[in-house]
Amino acid sequence: MSSPHPPTNPSSITLFLLGATGYLGSQFLVCLARAYPRAEVSVVALMRAATPEREKGLKGLYSNLRVVEGTLGDAEIIKVEAEKAGWVVNAASSDDLGCVEAILAGLEAYVAANRPDMGPPVYIHISGLGVTSDNGRGEFMEMEKVKWYKDVGFRLDMCPEGNTHLPCDMKIVEAGRKGRIRTMIVFPAWIYGVGEGMQKITLIIRLFFQLFKQCGFAGTWGPGLNRMGTVHVKDTAEAVLTVFQAAVEGTADEGEEGFYFAISDEPAIDMKTVADKMGDILHEKGLIPHGGSKPMPEDILDQLGFLGWSIFGGNQNVTGERLKKFEWEPVETKKLSLMDSLTAEVEIAMKDW
Repeated sequence: MSSPHPPTNPSSITLFLLGATGYLGSQFLVCLARAYPRAEVSVVALMRAATPEREKGLKGLYSNLRVVEGTLGDAEIIKVEAEKAGWVVNAASSDDLGCVEAILAGLEAYVAANRPDMGPPVYIHISGLGVTSDNGRGEFMEMEKVKWYKDVGFRLDMCPEGNTHLPCDMKIVEAGRKGRIRTMIVFPAWIYGVGEGMQKITLIIRLFFQLFKQCGFAGTWGPGLNRMGTVHVKDTAEAVLTVFQAAVEGTADEGEEGFYFAISDEPAIDMKTVADKMGDILHEKGLIPHGGSKPMPEDILDQLGFLGWSIFGGNQNVTGERLKKFEWEPVETKKLSLMDSLTAEVEIAMKDW
């Protein structure tokens, strides 16, 4: 349902941000700075191995920011900061259950420590559309035969049991169902593009490179004929900002209806097409002996196990409707497709080959 909460003055908000130095989290800070040019919202950023240089880099993206040193494993730090802030955006990890539990514990403590008229705390979590994967093992499937999901009317129990992200997402929805915490989950498709934040490219490209180096070629999970949707990192960060601003304004859909699919209307793309182009680029640069791609061997794929097969070997047949209600549009995705962006991303990743 739509939030029954009154608008919140942005200058009264302290936002605890996890993943601030990452690909999406730092791009979100760029978007936040554009939306609030006077930096009314105070941000507390969790940072692993904090240094003055890295802190300066974050403050260059958003000025009204304070760093707290810690990792996702520092449950007590996370709990304390979530309790103090009352507003949390977790762009760090979709699947760190201990981190999610620490956030929720902190927000529950916020409820207990504050007056009812201060309103319930807010938790915006970044999950992923891998939760809808059909686990198709890279085989071709006509999309009309792949189960279709849309965020309006979506429930987590519609997804195949055991899919990635489900344990954390279910925990968050259960907290939202109780009504003490305002919960919203953003589910991006394949995020791509060169970002404006501290981390320029997606972790996926770097992960692929690790496997490709071991194989000696660009590869896929099975034949790689499975397909998924895409969304540019700038559009994804704008989606997170859209949800944040809806929560500020008191208009967000929350709890059991607080699902936001961040995906473009561009045609789904198969993994082999992506891997072929990556292989061609790497071959042209002399990093692998042959262009194109082929299935990776089991001993390589076993490193990521079911998680890899589910995300990179499954089909995702998804439509996003809820964000459009808040006038979000995948503007950057329409300007530059994944395939047109891939060369720039691969060239950045090659610096660490």
